[in-house]
Amino acid sequence: MWTQDEAGPFQTRPYPGSHWQPEGQPAPYPHEYLRAGTAKLITLFHPASGQARATGVTSCTNDVLHGWLQQELTGILTTLPPPAGAADPVLNRTLWESWREELLSPLALPEELPPLRMLLVLDNLRGHKTPTFVAWCVAQGILPLYTPLGGSWLNMAESFQRIIIRRALEGQYPQTPAEIIGWLETVVGSWNRTPTPFEWGGRRAARRARARARRHALGGSGAVTHRLVAYRKPAREKWRLSCQTTH
Repeated sequence: MWTQDEAGPFQTRPYPGSHWQPEGQPAPYPHEYLRAGTAKLITLFHPASGQARATGVTSCTNDVLHGWLQQELTGILTTLPPPAGAADPVLNRTLWESWREELLSPLALPEELPPLRMLLVLDNLRGHKTPTFVAWCVAQGILPLYTPLGGSWLNMAESFQRIIIRRALEGQYPQTPAEIIGWLETVVGSWNRTPTPFEWGGRRAARRARARARRHALGGSGAVTHRLVAYRKPAREKWRLSCQTTH
């Protein structure tokens, strides 16, 4: 499961935030600045491992976006283990269909399907639904999933982007789009040296956490237990039950 998103555009302007300065010498920001262009960050994020692939661009047309995605996705596929169900065409089609049925506008799958190797979560940008790009993904064993089906996973990619943007631009004043791109890519490279896996912590996870932390009072005292105490019937009731069984 990989997620893909674009962040930006980022302008050549001062960005608020704290940074290191000599004591008594705060960094002044100009009240006027030149708009020398913008930059964007294209990201591929793997929540289970925290690994990310990203590149900075000055424009995000289909030619730029699709070319970069095809290159990076091809590289990712070479690192994946052999797909499950590859030898069984019926099982393989069942895997494809199980995800396709949940889409608001189901994809038309070809008769001969390659092994399903990757789920790619995207937003509903029109460029993500270009027939040539979707056909390429299916031919590689990649099933594109669009929001709202994979919205919770795409939120993780946006969280990752916010961390990268804050570390790269907070308290800085870039003068050119190339400077913005360099800072963003440098921070992504630093992130990948010690990536942080993401786990879903939404409402369902909160309910499960509350269930695990549920406590049961013991005998009216301050003592509690996280397990239900086994109920024992009184001896007289046990004797009555045994008599009924005997007769």
